[in-house]
Amino acid sequence: MNEPIVARHWLAIAAPKAGPAVATSTVLILGRIWNANGAQHSIGDAALMTVLAAAAAGAGVASSTGWAGDRVIAGTAFATSGALALAGVAGYADGLSLPLLLWALATAIAYGIAARHWRTDRRKTIGYQRHTALQREQHAHVERVEALRAGAQIEVAREGAVYATALAQALTARAALPGFDPAALTHTGLPELPALDITKEI
Repeated sequence: MNEPIVARHWLAIAAPKAGPAVATSTVLILGRIWNANGAQHSIGDAALMTVLAAAAAGAGVASSTGWAGDRVIAGTAFATSGALALAGVAGYADGLSLPLLLWALATAIAYGIAARHWRTDRRKTIGYQRHTALQREQHAHVERVEALRAGAQIEVAREGAVYATALAQALTARAALPGFDPAALTHTGLPELPALDITKEI
């Protein structure tokens, strides 16, 4: 019933927290590599990234406003649009000032969105833990009540067995006394005692 407590490694705890920064930093690095390989001042590359970013943003808007909208698809589409815009700026711009500014902004937005999901997950986890603890307490209470009831029944049965043994011994001792007459007891209205059976047991 007691579950083993597993301590998570600090890397497993910190890895999700570093996810947004790692994602935006990867996009920035890839954009600068693209810049060094001919994307700087390339109108065609900039136009391509603009079209792709606008298309991803349009898909996000369509997913979030439609009658069958999906929040996961909309969030993925908007994240893709932002990543494409950041990569386009990082690949087209001359210096690092604008790409770093957009990287910082994208990282802050990513952490803001992630923090909301982390809070939701934390609430669900805490709620599940509370529900599990409550269920365990209820089951433990039921088990304690059943154990007490079974103990009481065993004690009653034990006392009944002791009483029956004492009664049998008393009847046996009474039957062994001189002058004991079961017929006289029957004549007075008392129930008939099994004298023969008691004699056999003696």
